[in-house]
Amino acid sequence: MGICGYFVVSWKYLVVIALRLLFLVPAGVPARSGESFSKPMDNITVRQGDNAVLKREPSDVPESWGRNKRCIVDDKVSKVAWLNRSTILFAGNEKWSLDPRVILLDNTAATEYSIKIQNVNVYDEGPYVCSILTNKRPKSSRVHLIVQVPAKIVNISSDITVNEGSSVTLMCLAIGRPEPTIMWRHSTSNGRNFMSDGEYVEITSITKEQSGVYECSASNDFLAPDVRTVQVTVNYAPFISDVRSTGTPVGQKGILQCEASAVPLADFAWYKEDRRLFNGLNGVKIENKGKQSMLIFFNVSEEDYGNYTCVAMNTMGITNASIILYGPGAVHDVNSAVLSPRGSPCLLLTVVLSYLFKF
Repeated sequence: MGICGYFVVSWKYLVVIALRLLFLVPAGVPARSGESFSKPMDNITVRQGDNAVLKREPSDVPESWGRNKRCIVDDKVSKVAWLNRSTILFAGNEKWSLDPRVILLDNTAATEYSIKIQNVNVYDEGPYVCSILTNKRPKSSRVHLIVQVPAKIVNISSDITVNEGSSVTLMCLAIGRPEPTIMWRHSTSNGRNFMSDGEYVEITSITKEQSGVYECSASNDFLAPDVRTVQVTVNYAPFISDVRSTGTPVGQKGILQCEASAVPLADFAWYKEDRRLFNGLNGVKIENKGKQSMLIFFNVSEEDYGNYTCVAMNTMGITNASIILYGPGAVHDVNSAVLSPRGSPCLLLTVVLSYLFKF
């Protein structure tokens, strides 16, 4: 290459240099908080995926720019351009940007010079400058594009099963612009409402009342919040919540009922004294359904009257309650059976051993 080749420069590079000098555009101005231009900037806020039209001007733009504060081009303007930091988007009607989303608007007002960015994303956020040359004096108008992103939960704890008394940590992570606020909600079985903010919720010595659905809500006051849920299951030992017995005449059908709350569901066993009763033997039938068990006598005899024990057990523990099958007219306080579980040590040992042998 001859010596003249050193002076051969692409015409576009010359134009870029000329535009920067002409419009006094600072190269590489970052869009950071705390930094500002020499003139205040208007903010244009759009949602990610929407279109942004850049046309508004700061309030201190001279009246000759138009009272609607847009980028106005009249017969005094010789050159005009839109720039993003040090990148030229449009110079006059010529497009310099390689981004197909950036277009020059065909405005109804011939003097209005506006551009549109289609399908905006977060990388489009930052300062934009409309520069004009009028009477050989450069003027510029600056706007700052702010892109909002709806809150979205990107990671949340899986459903979990724990034993009562354990410690549990729930996690909910979300993204968005502005940064989302995380809120946890839970309605306990005893009617108390639990609320907590933050990405993590720690529950120490969890109780059965704290089981259920925990709702995580991520919101940045932009569209509807994103909501996800976590199911927390708490295993706990059975407790007998209800027993029932009615006075039954000889020769009639009698029923003893026993109800036990437990997770996992309790297995039931029935005893008279220390003797276990089995379904279909000695004229009795045992029906288990969910958390309820019934001991059914098809034809009550005098020998059937007396004290019976309902035993409820699961992997977390064992409990029992005494129920009396009595004849008509007998005085019996059923509630005392619920409040005062009974059973001999020998009976409890027998029940535990029989339950363990199942596994």
